[in-house]
Amino acid sequence: MNTDSKRPGGRPHPQKPASEETPSQSAAPQASSNAPTIDPQQLENQVVETLKTIFDPEIPVSIYDMGLIYEVKIYPINNVYILMTLTTPMCPVAQSLPQEVEEKVRAIEGVNDVQVELTFDPPWDISMMTQEARIELGI
Repeated sequence: MNTDSKRPGGRPHPQKPASEETPSQSAAPQASSNAPTIDPQQLENQVVETLKTIFDPEIPVSIYDMGLIYEVKIYPINNVYILMTLTTPMCPVAQSLPQEVEEKVRAIEGVNDVQVELTFDPPWDISMMTQEARIELGI
């Protein structure tokens, strides 16, 4: 079972071809017998709440509310897949921000594995921001 979060800003998620499996789905390590049982929707909610605590250092709005998170999927045995973007390909935090996302999501109790994929298709634009983010930035 996998669950998909809805991206802020009301635009549909970019879709990957059905033939393209994510490594978290196909090559995931086996869960240990000590792994807690977590409802996939509950885990997705925890992931989203964690993403709302991560900020681009240049912008006082979370990466989730900025619309930088295109997709969150929860796969069996609590593997998490996140498809995200940056405001521009030349973003100064292009290396550190995806790593921060992976580290903070991996720290959620019960998460088995995390894969963060960076994409620029479609490119980010202001319409991907939540209304709250636009108000915060005066847009």
